[in-house]
Amino acid sequence: MKKIYLTSLMLGAALLMSAPAHAYDSTGCGIGSMAWRGQRGIGPQVLAVSTNGTFSQTIGITFGLSGCDPEGRITGGTQKMVLAFLENNMEQFAMDAAAGNGETIDTIAGLMNVDKSVLGAKTQQNFGVIFANADVDAVDVTLKLFEVVKA
Repeated sequence: MKKIYLTSLMLGAALLMSAPAHAYDSTGCGIGSMAWRGQRGIGPQVLAVSTNGTFSQTIGITFGLSGCDPEGRITGGTQKMVLAFLENNMEQFAMDAAAGNGETIDTIAGLMNVDKSVLGAKTQQNFGVIFANADVDAVDVTLKLFEVVKA
């Protein structure tokens, strides 16, 4: 019984003192990662991983559901770099994307290894898709940006 109380106390302390970390960053794809996307701390990460495991992340990967890549690719590297950049430069990127050029377009083009004039044109033409509303977050912008570039 003491172990249960101790474990509960430790989990509670961890939740209260959790360091900022996005649940989508370390939990992979799956319904749990989608449900707790944008949340910070160890609590949402544990919940996301538990939910992914409970509701079979394997099915998501196999059939391309719940944010999992239907091609089965591990796409963390470039997407994570673009996401990290956009988390700190969203406003400037929005202005540059509307104009079709600028420093953020140049930087992202370098990260994605694409021509900056092509990226600028695509972001300008698809601005309404990339920035669907005023409350869009860096995760959504990153995902839409990669969709636009693939098209």
